[in-house]
Amino acid sequence: MTAHRYDVVIVGGGSAGCALANRLSADPSTSVLVLEAGRTDRFDPLIHAPAALPFPIGNPLYDWKYESEPEPAMGGRRIYHARGKVLGGSSSINGMIFQRGNPMDYERWAADPGMETWDYRHCLPYFKRMESLVLPDGQIGADEWRGGAGPLTLERSPARNPLFNAFFEAAQQAGYPLSDDVNGYRQEGFGRFDRNIVRGVRMSAARAYLHPVMGRKNLTVETFAHATRVRFEGRRAVGVDYLRAGRRHESVEAGEVVLCGGAINTPQLLQLSGIGNPDHLRPLGVEMVHDLPGVGENLQDHLEVYVQYASLQPVSIVEGLKWRNRPLVGLEWLLRRTGTAASNHFEGGGFCRSNEDVDWPNLMFHFLPIALRYDGSPPAGQDKYAHGYQVHIGPMYADTRGWVRIASTDPRQKPKMLFNYLSTANDKREWVEAVRVARSILNQPAFAPFNGGELSPGGSVETDDEILDWVRKDAETALHPSCTAKMGTDDMAVVDPASMRVHGTEGLRVVDASVFPYVTNGNIYAPVMMVAEKAADLVAGHTPLAPADVPYYRHRDDSPLHPPGDRRNDVVRPIHHQAEEQP
Repeated sequence: MTAHRYDVVIVGGGSAGCALANRLSADPSTSVLVLEAGRTDRFDPLIHAPAALPFPIGNPLYDWKYESEPEPAMGGRRIYHARGKVLGGSSSINGMIFQRGNPMDYERWAADPGMETWDYRHCLPYFKRMESLVLPDGQIGADEWRGGAGPLTLERSPARNPLFNAFFEAAQQAGYPLSDDVNGYRQEGFGRFDRNIVRGVRMSAARAYLHPVMGRKNLTVETFAHATRVRFEGRRAVGVDYLRAGRRHESVEAGEVVLCGGAINTPQLLQLSGIGNPDHLRPLGVEMVHDLPGVGENLQDHLEVYVQYASLQPVSIVEGLKWRNRPLVGLEWLLRRTGTAASNHFEGGGFCRSNEDVDWPNLMFHFLPIALRYDGSPPAGQDKYAHGYQVHIGPMYADTRGWVRIASTDPRQKPKMLFNYLSTANDKREWVEAVRVARSILNQPAFAPFNGGELSPGGSVETDDEILDWVRKDAETALHPSCTAKMGTDDMAVVDPASMRVHGTEGLRVVDASVFPYVTNGNIYAPVMMVAEKAADLVAGHTPLAPADVPYYRHRDDSPLHPPGDRRNDVVRPIHHQAEEQP
């Protein structure tokens, strides 16, 4: 039987895949197929009710359920990694926090050879094109930095709980500024977060980009379609083999194949298809197509801990978790899309520098008006329904690097991955600073009416060594794996920055978090969508959007392009848009 042929086959119906499917199928002459290994996201309150976000994590109906190899510097612990296995990908199960990163992140990207068109001024127009920002008063927040007509609608969090007011005041008392918009002129500071929620419902990439165009005749979406191999003629990708519903073998022909599986699945499929380091692949019996040693290398992520406090006042959101209240909470969301279930509750936080040697923020805070882990467990020895609050805190620019590698030619076997968390002196230093900064904020006078004492890590954890020991035992991933098929032109680069093509091949591109050269400062969903928006123009052959010359805040005008201690600080590249006072 002859396989169907499509102009573009997108492997992965996650965040980037949904955006690409929308943009590329806008041309009715281009046939597009999306292959998604997971299920549909329709009619599912566990996806669409924002407060239900802990339930899909760890559930094989929604989650790939990855785990790292034993981490040497974390006491041999395996770190659990949730990744979305459903239309919308991780945007259907994530925390719905929308953060672009710092403008200097993209200056850092652009400092690498061949990456000149990935600086902030070239990326900003694509951030703006994707979004429609709705402010708490219902007004559209479009300005020089923010978009108002894109498919991805965002809401600025109201952050009305009195604990948020205390947090913002405490940050100022500790010497940190407020920011009106951490995605706008000034990221550095504390304030209300933007979130992927619209009128009480999750705004995933599938809901924003894919569902509105599912009726296009030139767009086909297949779920339960697990890609097993990219087929090649020589070094040209000509099709994709996949398992339908885990059993039936299918094949499709393609004019172009675009991998959008993310930082774990994309290098896995490349390696299964014979693209990677032959020293790793040949011993497994993989037939080599192209020697590309950077595939699966350069793995980066954010690690985080919860610094948790008891609350003297009953103002947390814990009441909504009590079994006697859950039916009413659920009913209110089903009928009105309001109430406790209509928020992700990560409504505020901020970014700051851990010391004066740092030139742009290297710490991220998410504040939550409850003291519970994602799995619902309370601090040790505490009642699950006791009132409390916490910050999620961690360094943004760890200089650790890991890898993702297949362990078998069986595509159903999960790849091995190692992040090497806490394996460098600088990473350890920043972790100690992060915990101390968190404590300095949470013990300010603004919290006096609420501060019932630190629950975790607790008073017994004070010295640098004690803090690091606690981090080794308690830290979790912030779920931002990236950089395993990086853009660039050096020997370890995988993707051409000007076309998104995999080096040394034809007809094969990558568009997802794996193409980042460096992880950004913040949650990575927004940068992934920006990359997808820009890549859509590159794939379609459209003229890229004109760069935007707008000011942005910089702590120092002579900030290097890489964080202190980075070996690339000797790279010099002109910056044409220096810090200015906000107009």
